[in-house]
Amino acid sequence: MSGRGVLVTGASRGIGRAVAQGFAAIGDRVAIHHRGTTAGLSVELPGEGHTVVRADLADPDEVRRMVDEAAETLGGLDVVVNNAGVFVRHPITEVSYEEWQAAWRETLGVNLVGAANVAWCAVRHMRTGGRIINVSSRGAFRGEPDAPAYGASKAGLNALGQSLAVDLAPHGIAVATVAPGFVATDMTNEHLKAPRGAEIRAQSPFQRVARPEEITAAVLYLASPEAEWASGAVLDLNGASYLRT
Repeated sequence: MSGRGVLVTGASRGIGRAVAQGFAAIGDRVAIHHRGTTAGLSVELPGEGHTVVRADLADPDEVRRMVDEAAETLGGLDVVVNNAGVFVRHPITEVSYEEWQAAWRETLGVNLVGAANVAWCAVRHMRTGGRIINVSSRGAFRGEPDAPAYGASKAGLNALGQSLAVDLAPHGIAVATVAPGFVATDMTNEHLKAPRGAEIRAQSPFQRVARPEEITAAVLYLASPEAEWASGAVLDLNGASYLRT
């Protein structure tokens, strides 16, 4: 088979969709993960050999089946992009105790534990030169007061990536993370409308938000053979809207 075998979670729309298209455009074979219906999701990708896989990432058994299916169809896995995530609004003073617990269970179950389980399953299929790229968020650093579980899950994802970078280096597998700020996708479209849109764009001195293709470019680099030495890195992609030390 030509090209690499690439699994992208949460690839039916937004950043994940753009990342899947980016890998397909350079000749890789892509497994598009989606939690819901899979009908027609792969037809727009250039090239051949793509597949669509389904799983609720909060379910460990579904994760294992999904990763195994992707690896079997693609003839192994060379790159995994942990992009799937959920954002649940639950300000601590505005929700019930039951809603608070549910938000933490759902968010950590998908964003952190789900990503960890995808990595565990994928490593069993990865060859030397493999890459794991995690999609985090600037919220891991600046906090998410309306969705604290989201910020905590992304901070945990950063730490997971750095731990795996050390553990997997002897196996020839590099692990890196991108941490975007606001990105113009269908998921964020409502937030970017007036009147809040102007305030969000003003967070960056460039007076705009990121395009999905800009996140894709960073992911493609980190997945390249030349990026092994970036293993363990967390790359901020927020247009200087939040600067950490």
